[in-house]
Amino acid sequence: MGFLIRVLVNAFAIYLIAQIVPGIEVSSLLTALGAGLVLGLINAIVRPILVVLTLPVTLVTLGLFLLVLNGLCLWLTSRLVTGFEVHGFWAAVWGALLVSVVSWILNAFVSDRGRIVVITGRGRRLHD
Repeated sequence: MGFLIRVLVNAFAIYLIAQIVPGIEVSSLLTALGAGLVLGLINAIVRPILVVLTLPVTLVTLGLFLLVLNGLCLWLTSRLVTGFEVHGFWAAVWGALLVSVVSWILNAFVSDRGRIVVITGRGRRLHD
């Protein structure tokens, strides 16, 4: 259930950035859903390998190279999903940054099991 929620969050984030960032286009909601699924799989499988391979560059740039890696993952997603287009390096980097921020905000309210988390004054509490 948690993976499905994260795919939906990614799809929402991709659809949202397509409206904001020039150079990123999504043809339909179904395309955004497919892009969310593919981006989730790329982030789970390909991205960790890239992070390890580029660790020296990431350390020298104090972590800023991770933005480039995120942009690369978003660009790779656009190559694999028909109807999702990323035109240019900066569109990919800005789009990846915004997808990360939107996903981070939305995932703050969802547990790993897909349950909604309510943040109260005394901390986090799970809600069905």
